[in-house]
Amino acid sequence: MLRGVNVALGITGSIAAVKTVELAHELRRQGAAVRGVMTESAQGIVHPWAVEFATDNPVVTEITGSIEHVELCGREGWADVLLLAPATANTVGKVASAIDDTPVTTTATTALGADIPVVVAPAMHEPMYDHPGVLDAIERVESWGVAFVPPRIEEGKAKIATEDAIVLETARATGETPLAGRHVVVTSGPTSESIDPVRVLTNRSSGRTGQAVARACYARGADVTLVHDGDDVPYATVEPVESAAEMTAAVEGSVEGADALVSAAAIGDYTVEGSAEKIRSGQENLTLDLEPTPKLIDTVRDAHPDLPIVGFKTETSGDDEAMIAAARGIRSRAGLAFVVANDASVMGEAETRALVVRENEASEYTGDKSGLGARVAESLSGELD
Repeated sequence: MLRGVNVALGITGSIAAVKTVELAHELRRQGAAVRGVMTESAQGIVHPWAVEFATDNPVVTEITGSIEHVELCGREGWADVLLLAPATANTVGKVASAIDDTPVTTTATTALGADIPVVVAPAMHEPMYDHPGVLDAIERVESWGVAFVPPRIEEGKAKIATEDAIVLETARATGETPLAGRHVVVTSGPTSESIDPVRVLTNRSSGRTGQAVARACYARGADVTLVHDGDDVPYATVEPVESAAEMTAAVEGSVEGADALVSAAAIGDYTVEGSAEKIRSGQENLTLDLEPTPKLIDTVRDAHPDLPIVGFKTETSGDDEAMIAAARGIRSRAGLAFVVANDASVMGEAETRALVVRENEASEYTGDKSGLGARVAESLSGELD
């Protein structure tokens, strides 16, 4: 996700600085080169040697005659992005006021003046984060184009965002954004049909692929709505749903004014009239009357004949030609941009194999689901050009 990107990592005096060693490792796992810049307060929490080990580069702990801030983030500097993680309330306020009294704030002023992208991951106690002056400073800095990674509000603290969220925001700040200004709706995961208050009909989908698509679209600049039965995520507006009917209704509302729909969810093909009370166990036979659920893509297509839609098709034959034929059938029926076809054996797995099927071609993808999400987002970008 960050292959070839040079990240200047500014570390300030929050206790969350203890997490920056692992953050630096993760940035490098994603392909980035990393160089650390530390305030004196940060050095009291994590030793520069630890940051040097994590980044495999010397750490800037003071600004000297070598003008380290310019070498890193000047107009001809080394860095492609300055990432402040963690950023204290003190540092955010100083950046907003162009106060340069630490290596980190001096580097930040230099980066902003040189039009280097800046990403900020704040971390502090919740009352500090809610201080009007801090909120004003965040708003002011955001107005300059600085990207903030929202903290996790837990236990009275505005805790630093997850490594995944920070890496994703850094990728969005540094990569190409062909989906900038676009609104993409993505469905993900399984749906569940209530049999009774305890039992449901569902499937083995993990939702990894849909979430990977949503993340990849966000990294490429899109505003994303994620419709799924899952938690909130930092990269999308989440529409929580459970049943196929709820998912269809949420999508119908979300695609109004949207630029594309990626229907990656494993939507249940059947529903049942649920019992208001738990069905007692121990009965010899129990019959459930299953009714087919409406096809989401057909419902959306009827209402939005010109909306670009990407479909997913899961088969169990294990035969590529059969998967391609099934994918082309659904593509033709619903007028889809393209269809991602795969075998049911990859459901719930971290790795996948899929075929991206168009009218006259089918290309193979093999790898992790993050990579498949990137392939889908890139293909979608081509459709929206």
